[in-house]
Amino acid sequence: MGKKYREERDQERESFYEKRQKQQFKYKAVGLGILAGIIAVLAISSYNFYELTSQTTPKGVPPGAGPLGGIHIHAGLLTMIYDQQFDYSSLAYQLKSPYIHFEKDNGETVHMHAANVTLGFLFDSLHIGFTDKCFAFPDKREFCTDNKYTLKFFINHHQVPSIRNYVFKANDRILISYGNENETQINEQLARVDAYKLIT
Repeated sequence: MGKKYREERDQERESFYEKRQKQQFKYKAVGLGILAGIIAVLAISSYNFYELTSQTTPKGVPPGAGPLGGIHIHAGLLTMIYDQQFDYSSLAYQLKSPYIHFEKDNGETVHMHAANVTLGFLFDSLHIGFTDKCFAFPDKREFCTDNKYTLKFFINHHQVPSIRNYVFKANDRILISYGNENETQINEQLARVDAYKLIT
């Protein structure tokens, strides 16, 4: 009788320890799963933050640029597509190059911090491609001159064939306009960029 009782007690003890170990294993597995999830979320968030804040293509010094910090001048830039203003104030277009950029959540004032930096370099840094005929955004939308609409460029009210290689001067007013606007509409757009209060 005593022997049988001891065996039953031993079995109960072993069963209790097995259950406890299984339960502890289960808790550890759940804890590790939660930790792995947290790490994954942090990794994804960090990557997205890096992508948003560190895209500075093209990297390096712009061709022919003077020393960084050698100057600090500003110009007003307005881009109108089908008579709608394109907004450069979003994070995707802010401070993408130390040489030339938009900043302070402002999408109207272009800052140049080195001499001889072209507007082409500015748009390359924003991942916006353009030629004298086409304006292309990172999401693959393209606005190209055709038999109905035209891409036009104005510097201080003077229409020019292209601004890609243009190095702006202090307080320049630059208009990029795509559509089929008449002269009155273009003059309204020019007046709009003229009215910009440039930030420093």
